[in-house]
This record gives sequence, C-alpha cells and structure tokens, in this order.
Amino acid sequence: MSKARTVGIGMDYSPTSKSALKWTIDNLIEAGDRIIIIHVQSPKADPTNKQLFADTGSPLIPLEEFREISVSKQYGLTPDPEVLDRLDTVSKAKGAKVVAKVYWGDPREKLCDAVELLKLDSIVVGSRGLGVIKRVLLGSVSNYVVQNATCPVTVVKGTLPPSKPTRHVLID
Repeated sequence: MSKARTVGIGMDYSPTSKSALKWTIDNLIEAGDRIIIIHVQSPKADPTNKQLFADTGSPLIPLEEFREISVSKQYGLTPDPEVLDRLDTVSKAKGAKVVAKVYWGDPREKLCDAVELLKLDSIVVGSRGLGVIKRVLLGSVSNYVVQNATCPVTVVKGTLPPSKPTRHVLID
C-alpha cells in the first residue's frame, strides 16, 4: 500500500473546476488520500471570517461542516450540491478524507501559496480555455500555477462536449 497523498483541487464551481474535480476523483484519488478543495475568493469579498483569516486562509473545514450553509456563508461561499455529492461519494467509496480551505486574493498566487502551506503532493486545476488575447489581458490562472507551483500540476481542459449520436448507414 502506498503512502496516502494530499491532493489540492482549485474550485470556483465553474464547469471547468467541476471537470477537474471529476477527473481527479476518477483518475487520481486512491484509498486513504486527502482531498483539499481550495477556494480563492476576491480580496474585495467581505464575509464574516475574512478578517480573522485574511493572511493565512481559513482553517481546514471538514466536509461535514462545509455542507452546512451557515458555515459556508461565514466564508462567503455557496456550495454546489453536485460538488458536495461527488465529494461525499469519494469519501465513502474510497475512504478519502475531504476538507476545504478558503483564501482571499489573486487565485494564481493563492493556489501556489496553498501548495507550500498545505504541503500538497499535487494540485489539479481547470482551464477556461481562454484565447491568446484574453489570456494576455486577463492572465491564465492554470498557466501561472503550472509555471510556479512546486508540486506536480494537472490542468483539466474545459468540459467535454456531449457525444453526438452516430448514424449508421447500411449499404448493399
């Protein structure tokens, strides 16, 4: 049995971050691993607990607590039921320990900080698939993390389009 790993997943509840979560659960997580869902809120957000944890991020929030609306709202989050269901499933099926952590600031920097602070073995992020111009203007979070994180980084590109039914034509 290999040593349990700590895997971070950047989560903003976008379709690409949900794809990153699904990919991680399906392809990376093994029995006993720890999953840390990393949320990075805007520095302008002003939830109740931000003043306590603005520099270091929130304490690790166990999945059971994170499910509670009152706890999530303290950090300015509205959890997605689909994400919570996936996390519950991997927790039960693979015995993975799931926790969440909230930071405030630039997602690029905070995700890289999380790698160091949480001693992640790897991090998985989604990619919005920005074109060249938007990537230059807005900056790519996934590209920055790939270039600057001190652990292996997996970038899950976009969401997979639904497959189109194929038509079979019989030729005599």
